[in-house]
Formats: sequence, structure tokens, C-alpha cells
Amino acid sequence: MRAVIFDFDGVIADTEPVHFEGLRQTLASIDITLTEADYYATYLGFDDRGCILEALRVNRRPITESIVRDLMRTKATAYLTAIRDRLVIFPGVREFVEAAAAAYPIAIASGALRPEIELILEQAGLRKAFRHITSAEDVTRSKPDPQPFLHALAGLNRQQGHSPLTADACLVIEDSLPGIRAAKAAGMKVLAVTNTHTVQDLHQADAISTSLRETGLTELRGRLWPS
Repeated sequence: MRAVIFDFDGVIADTEPVHFEGLRQTLASIDITLTEADYYATYLGFDDRGCILEALRVNRRPITESIVRDLMRTKATAYLTAIRDRLVIFPGVREFVEAAAAAYPIAIASGALRPEIELILEQAGLRKAFRHITSAEDVTRSKPDPQPFLHALAGLNRQQGHSPLTADACLVIEDSLPGIRAAKAAGMKVLAVTNTHTVQDLHQADAISTSLRETGLTELRGRLWPS
């Protein structure tokens, strides 16, 4: 284990309820109803573009680039307005991130937009801990495709200089099945945190934790990378 790559929403930031409400409001503006149950069952793990494309497809609405772009802009505005004055990181995240950053190069690979990630990390005082951020704007394919994690690995390696990091030496921390599948497809080990899904839903991960507050990196490394 030589690097740690974090998902953002649902792992670092407790923002899924805010994303749901922003998406619900956006789709309501075009007379599409989105329930909380549908959001968590179907849309969790997608980036904004993926969520909107899926909603339009399921509801048999026309899909054009201008429609998708306008809806993405509406949703992003609603989200940033709701989140701007709230500190929404999960309990134990600050300590876990600081411990990880002291021992390993760490990065984020997320389907969230860069301004959303940067704002919350700055509010939490954690921005400087991360050597690299891969956001939705940086990739053409979102999770469950491995591209976000491979992009983050490349970003870390640009700063690594010597002794390049390899995928099999990376620990990914995720909260969704698409994220777990993306990390596994990238050749990385995965710790799933049950912030938004049950243990049964996340069984494809290499390890599962109920909270980063209860997770020790040394023990995890010994379990997933036995000597």
C-alpha cells in the first residue's frame, strides 16, 4: 500500500442528501418526479451528467446537449447555494485524512464538480492534504468506468518523480457499488464505508467499515497487503 484515493460525496462529505434535493428540484422544473428511494437505488455514484441523462432516458424525454447542459447548470447552482454555509464532513474524516496524508500521497477521484469539492475541503481545512483532485470535469467516462481512478493515479505519479505508483498499491475508499466496481476495474483495493449503503450492498469491496472514525490504516494495510 503506497497511496490512498478517496471518493468525495458519501465518503468525505455528507452531501448526498443535498445532491438529492438539488437534483429533485432541477428535475421538478421539467415535471419529472424523483423520489429519495429512487435516487439512492439508481442515481447514487453517478456524476451530475449521468444522473440527468438517466432521468431523461427513463422518463422518455428528448436528450440534447443544450438541455443536459442547462439542467446541469441549474443543479450545480442549487447545490452550491445549499452547501456554501454548511460544514458537512463525516465524523472522523478530518483525523483519518490527516493520518493518511502523513503516511501516503492521497488524492480524490469524484464525480462531483471541482468547485463543490474545493469549497468543502477549504471549509474543512483539508485542501492542502490532497496532492491531486480528479473531478467530473477531468474525465469523459464516470464510474463504474475506471477512468476517474486511473486519472487520479496518473495525477499522483506526475508529482511522484521516482518510483512510480502502481494501481495494485492503491487503496480506494468508496461508498457506492459503481465506485467499488470502478476501483476494482482499475486494479485497486477497495475499502467501502457504509455511510450510504448497507454491508450487503457493498460486499464486492475488499474490506468494509461502518465509519472512518473506526478505521485504522495500519491494520487495514496489514489485512489487505499481507507480507
